Amino acid sequence: MQYTTLGQTGIRVSKLGLGGAPLGGDFGATTDEEIERVVHTALDSGINFIDTAPLYGNGQSELRIGRALKGRRADTVLATKAVRRDQAYTYENTLSCFEDSLRRLQTDYIDLIQLHELERTTFEEAMNGTVAAFLKLKEEGKVRAIGVNAGKPELLLPFIATGKIDMVQNYGRYMLIDFSSKDTLHPFAREHGVGIINGSVLGMGLLADSPAPFLQGRELLEEAERRKAHLDFLRRPGPKGLIEPAMRFSLTCPDIAVTLTGTSSVQSLLKNISYCDGQGLPEAELARLYELFGGLPPVFG
Repeated sequence: MQYTTLGQTGIRVSKLGLGGAPLGGDFGATTDEEIERVVHTALDSGINFIDTAPLYGNGQSELRIGRALKGRRADTVLATKAVRRDQAYTYENTLSCFEDSLRRLQTDYIDLIQLHELERTTFEEAMNGTVAAFLKLKEEGKVRAIGVNAGKPELLLPFIATGKIDMVQNYGRYMLIDFSSKDTLHPFAREHGVGIINGSVLGMGLLADSPAPFLQGRELLEEAERRKAHLDFLRRPGPKGLIEPAMRFSLTCPDIAVTLTGTSSVQSLLKNISYCDGQGLPEAELARLYELFGGLPPVFG
């Protein structure tokens, strides 16, 4: 396992982090026992960063992680989010959401608290409501670092520019078929000393040849398949042959602090852990990839 720091926070984290959406059952049915095995395997293998949210599994992800971390909280850099998409991003709602997360996670502090789904609010509401609440929580010692989560990189830039956040989480914009954050978000975050967490490196299952159920029927599936057809030079032998190059692509990007892997399978988790050895794509393959899709519209819009 390789380690780095979260931006300029000084918090030491594994470059591979465990994503919490599948732990709540959002990508298929799971059991409490399976999730406990996944969490313990992650920790035993050197992963110390776990990212979740109240939205995942309607709170089930946080509940299961909280139970699994009994006696091991000190070994974990724990990240969650606020608020839920059915709530306004107000100061009061943020504090209430945060307290609910503490109860579910069975802890009295969060290492990284993040504003969830920035697309559902405005810069003004977010800064005056949720971010203001985060800053208060940080002042009180209840959180160690604060961040903002969004799929669209351009929405994150104004928050980085404020100098008030430590991290951003972006998803679906630095993967094999869409790396549109590379020339916008990455240099801006680097300039301001803000770390990046990269989610959905498999495009919510697109690059694993098993798209998430909620993607079915969407036009983006056709475009994703068109782009994947050009990636035979990267595909490894056997089923799901794009997973390894997809993981290595993100894990070795110098601008990304943590690459999230979302899985409820111990076998899949161990495979992804094996890719965290510092070996990226060969330069020739990387250059070819950038030539293929550079400048194209985002897959997820």
